[in-house]
Amino acid sequence: MGLSEPDAVVIGAGPNGLVAANLLADAGWDVLVLEAQPEPGGAVRSSDTLTKPGFTHDLFSAFYPLAAASPTLAGLGLEDFGLTWRRSPLVLAHPAPDGRCVALSTDLDETAASLDAFSPGSGDGDAWRALYGLWERIGDAMVDSLLSPFPPVGGTARLLGRLRPSEVLPVARLGLLPVRRLAAEWFKGEGGGLLLGGNALHADLSPESPGSGIFGWLLACLGQQHGFPVPEGGAGSLTDALVRRLVSKGGQVQCDTPVVGISVVGGRAVAVQTAAGDTVRARRAVLADVGAPVLFEHLLPHDAVPARTRDDLRRFEYDNGTVKVDWALDGDIPWTAEPARRAGTVHLADSLDHLTDAAAALAKKQVPANPFLLVGQMHVADPTRSPAGTGTAWAYTHVPFGTRFEPGQLDAFADAMEDVMERYAPGFRDRVLAGHVMGPADLESRNANLVGGALNGGTANLYQQLVFRPTPGLGTARTPVDGLYLASASAHPGGGVHGACGANAARAALSQGRPWRAVADRLR
Repeated sequence: MGLSEPDAVVIGAGPNGLVAANLLADAGWDVLVLEAQPEPGGAVRSSDTLTKPGFTHDLFSAFYPLAAASPTLAGLGLEDFGLTWRRSPLVLAHPAPDGRCVALSTDLDETAASLDAFSPGSGDGDAWRALYGLWERIGDAMVDSLLSPFPPVGGTARLLGRLRPSEVLPVARLGLLPVRRLAAEWFKGEGGGLLLGGNALHADLSPESPGSGIFGWLLACLGQQHGFPVPEGGAGSLTDALVRRLVSKGGQVQCDTPVVGISVVGGRAVAVQTAAGDTVRARRAVLADVGAPVLFEHLLPHDAVPARTRDDLRRFEYDNGTVKVDWALDGDIPWTAEPARRAGTVHLADSLDHLTDAAAALAKKQVPANPFLLVGQMHVADPTRSPAGTGTAWAYTHVPFGTRFEPGQLDAFADAMEDVMERYAPGFRDRVLAGHVMGPADLESRNANLVGGALNGGTANLYQQLVFRPTPGLGTARTPVDGLYLASASAHPGGGVHGACGANAARAALSQGRPWRAVADRLR
């Protein structure tokens, strides 16, 4: 079985696990990654067997603005290992029922013009220029702060250094605003609220959630700066590059090898057990790219987990579940709004109130009657995904965590999602050659980390972020067990394909026994 006694065993070959493994291998460690699924990648995988031959679909995640902005992923030089990024002509479009459409572009003038056209005379284009101007001053420092180990001393210092003293409190306040309030303070028309609100709902944040404004602003600004890039050939190309790089450094990835337990001796993680009954010892560390509840409640011996940690984990909250439909198309989606035809990502909600209604239904544990759809037009960003003249697309929407569909209900819900598509793109169904639907249980069966179809490894609400992630007592990659590190999206900074959770775990492992190294990591 792979390395008989590696320096580190990484449980899970998702993007965080592979990033962690690469950084440890760079430091000269022998690394073995054990993955339960038949192939690596976690939520970064693609398939050419989902609908029709010749059509490549991303099984889970698809667009990667956080990957484009991540200093960790940039530092790995994945382009040297076969990764090529592709981008759509427009980043994002949010059409309205009356045919208007607000669009996000990497061209600032085009974004501003779109906001002005959506609400003539509002001056919303200049408002976006001002909001994005703030991002141009502090965005890179902000990303560094968000993706660094907690507390992010160095990134925060750089961020504060770019603000005038009189700006510090207003910017801090902006970070707490719900997206509805942020939109009301900055925009006179509806377009700005749609732009920010749709981006905020990429996570389980309602327009009224504290902090939803900064999330919507951050994602919109990342799109303005970097676009929403996709790996040429499918999401799996990003995973392939991570694996190739790791193997070139001497690391190994072993699939079809579920880990069912972690051995703890003298308060230290020393080995893992596989479902086949094998024991793999780890000389230095075990890094777990698995959800926090799975790690502490199932993989570790009961007596290795402090009672306080077990009690805190009972309060751990997953984000909402997901239903995803993939389509093979015989041409472009016939959107009524022209900008939507050029955008890789399309948001479908009639208004900010519609977003609030959908979020309120989720809060009440009800499946939204009129769901908000997040749509991906992969052929617009990357034409290599399907034969010439055809297309691949998907849409997903959230349902309450724990939703279980009875036989026939999932297909009926997928039909309702197609009804929404048809409203904004009459004739859409006529373009569909084949479709495939996955509900929460299907997503979890393909990736155990997507518990109940939750995509972010835990809620993105403020009460489970930063020092509170995954619990108030576990705010870093370190765990109460020596030599064991949490490397999944359940750890700070949470969901998204940025590799920071894995990188933070790797840095913590490398600094074990050297407190000065941990301090240096926080000053980066």
